[in-house]
This record gives sequence, C-alpha cells and structure tokens, in this order.
Amino acid sequence: MPHARPPKDAGDAPQAVGAGRVRRVAPLVGLTARAVGEAAAIALRGKLAGESATEFHVRTAERYAELFGRSKGALMKAGQMFSFVLLRFAVPIELQSIYQTAFERLCAQAPPMAPELARDVLEGELGRPAEDAFAEFDWRPFAAASIGQVHAARLHDGRAVAVKIQYPGVAEAIRADLKNAELLATFLTLAIGAVFPRGQRLGLRSAAHEIAVRVEEELDYRLEARSQSEFADHFRGHPFIHVPDVVGELSTDRVLTQELVRGMSWDEALVADQDLRDQWAEAIHRFLYGSMYRLQRLNADPQPGNFIFHEDGSLSCLDFGSIKRFQWEHAEMLRAIFRACLRNDVLGTWRASVEAGMWRSSDPVTPEEAFAYWSGDNALFWAQERFVATPRYVARGLGRRYSPAGPSANALRHLTMPPELALMVRIEIGLMSLIGRLRAGNDWGSFAAEYCEDAAPTTALGKRERAFFEQRWQAVMPERDATR
Repeated sequence: MPHARPPKDAGDAPQAVGAGRVRRVAPLVGLTARAVGEAAAIALRGKLAGESATEFHVRTAERYAELFGRSKGALMKAGQMFSFVLLRFAVPIELQSIYQTAFERLCAQAPPMAPELARDVLEGELGRPAEDAFAEFDWRPFAAASIGQVHAARLHDGRAVAVKIQYPGVAEAIRADLKNAELLATFLTLAIGAVFPRGQRLGLRSAAHEIAVRVEEELDYRLEARSQSEFADHFRGHPFIHVPDVVGELSTDRVLTQELVRGMSWDEALVADQDLRDQWAEAIHRFLYGSMYRLQRLNADPQPGNFIFHEDGSLSCLDFGSIKRFQWEHAEMLRAIFRACLRNDVLGTWRASVEAGMWRSSDPVTPEEAFAYWSGDNALFWAQERFVATPRYVARGLGRRYSPAGPSANALRHLTMPPELALMVRIEIGLMSLIGRLRAGNDWGSFAAEYCEDAAPTTALGKRERAFFEQRWQAVMPERDATR
C-alpha cells in the first residue's frame, strides 16, 4: 500500500527496550518461583501424570512464552533455544507438543513495536524519509522476533522486499544481560528446574555461553548482510535451495533490506504430502551440512521460522545473523570421524576422535564406546536404506547421545568438545528435530557418504545438486587458469 504516516494509537505495543537488567529479569524469576510451587504441589499430590500434569505444562509454557516475548533480547533468545533445543530430550515425548506450540508462536509472533517507533528507527538509520527509499511500505510487521521485526515493502524499481528493523534499545538491553553470563545460566537452571521437576541438568552454563556469543553477533545487521550475501552467491541458481538477495544500499547496522520471499510456512509444511516433506527435509540437510563442507560456513540457527517452503519441493533459507565460519582443518576433523564410522572402523573412529581432541587416549573410554557414541541408534545419519523419522525416534536418539543417564553416559562424561566444533551439537539437535517434526523419510546414510567419501549421490535432489556444482566448477576453472 502507499506510504502513510503510521497511526498514533499504538495501544499496548512495546516501546524501546529497557536496559535495566534486574527490572527485566524480575518477572521471569517470579514466574519461575510460581512454577516451582505449582510443580511441587502437583508432585505432593502424586499427580505428575495425566490431566493435572498436562494442565500444569500448558499453563507454564504459555506463561514463559508470554514473558519471554515481552522481554525480547537475550532472554527471549534463551526462550527460543529452550524450546527448540533443550526440551527435545528433557520433556516427556507426550508433553513436547505443548512447549513446541507455545514457543514456536513466540518465535513467529513476538509483540511488535509501535509503527511510529519503527519509522523513527528506519529513517534514522537510512538518513532520509521512508518515502524516498521505498515506493510502498506496510508499517504492520508480518514477522517479529527477538531482536527485530520485519515489514513488507516495495522499492521504486518495483522489487518486493522485506525490511528487518531492530528494536530501539535492544542492543543495550542485550549487552546488559550478557555482561552477567551467570545470571542467564542461573535463570535457565531455575526455569528448567521449574518445568521439569525431575532435577535434570543439561549443560546450561554452556548453553548460556552459546546464547551470549550468537546473540552478540546477531546485533550487527551489517555482519548479517555480508554473511547472507556470501550464502546467496554460493547458492545462486541452485536447483532447490534459495537465499534472498540483500539490498546493500538500504541496509545498515540496525536495518536489513532483502528480497521478499513468499511461500508456505512451517505449520503448512507439516501437513503437506509426504513427498514434499521428504524433499524439504533433504534440502534442509544439504543446506546445513553442504554449506559447512563446501563453503566452510554454517547457519547456526536451524529453527522452523528460518525456512520458507515451496510447492515444487524447493526451500528458501532466511536469517543469517548466526553464522559459524569453519577452518578447513576443523571440518576435516569431523569428516575423518564420520568416514571411519561409515566404514565400521571402530579403532579408526577412536583415533580420529582423539586427534580431534574429543577424548584423550588415557580417558577411561573404550574404542567401542566412542564408536557407539557416534554411530549408535542414529539412522538419520547412517541408515543405508529409506528411514522415516518421527519425533519419538528423534527424542530417543538425542537422549542416547546427550543424556547423562543414557547408553552413552560414560563416553559423554569424558567428552571434551573442542570450541571450534561445539556448535555442531546445536546444529545436530536442530536438524534432527526438524526432520522428525516433518516425519520425513530418506536414505540418510547416502548423504554422509557424499559429504565424507565424495560418493555419488543416490537421490534425485542429490544428483541435481551434484550437476549444479560440477557445472559451476567447470565454469570457474578456465577463469582460474587464465589468471595464472
């Protein structure tokens, strides 16, 4: 629609984010205490299963989602990680959908800022009136998340674009949160202890550090624009993976303008035909792991809202604020471990893991335990025939890999994940969760053989991708030869 001054009656829309750490955290701590009391009361009544427990979890999930949404910044990001990563193996399978529903709504529908505030940020960043930069601008955001919200607009040359505007004051509020990593770790410990009164502890100090590093990067939209442009160039013309182009002249530290993508949402994808869900899951797999091995870049935020699904089986990938840049030798460490697993080489898997710094040769872990840690009950990486994933299977597999009381407990107890590879845990959990929710089927082991053994692809999508990159490589080679 044409530009118009946004209405002044913003209602209850949030204004600039406050930076007072105690004031921002206090309601969440209060909710935690309340949830602890309710959980204790239910436990004392001996009703931790059935209707009473379900009602408790529904009520608690809704309360946390609401308060995380209002807090924005680091604590909201904690809520997103809490929902999409940690609960996968902390919540009973029959209760996971309660938290998935509440927190996915948090990721997609966070409370927006007032329209006039959005205009103030946009024009202050661009240094000119919005009408000079855009032919049309919809001041009602169609997406709102932890750091910014997204508006549909149209450029004067006719291009449809999405404009992400960072909340004013959010950077200061986040940095105030992140100055005290102990606060975030303590809050996550309390929150999860309230919701899951069985006393599970899930490495929350590491989770807090991960949140701090990634969220700090996400504050810089110029960094995100550069990362997205790298991915867009890498996948330009790809047969089934698309990354929107950035409009650099309309992107700043707090505004990111990019090509607008329309398609199916995550909720729509979940109820699509099996064939489409299989293709989308394979595309996500190839986008995440293929980027690491070909581009030495990895999108570190594989959550549902970052993908747009298309009816031809293709996929558009969004949000490049959290990118891990790998050195070649670090990717090779993982490749060596996976090659040994593919060959059922127990001693080779152990040696490659030790060389990568994951265990010391003196650790009380047997080669068989190390091999089982990587390969046991993990059909989503090793299956040599078609395997259809389910949420229950994914939860069981993650429990095996990451539960301190699971089958890999001894290997996990002595495992030291090198800092360069620690992010892979989050990627693996996110990817497996997406595949499980899609209930997708494929010959998953063939992907590992492609990535690690340079084996020929066996799937239709894999063959199309191989032809695309081979054609690109052949086009680049003469140019390289000419410059020598």
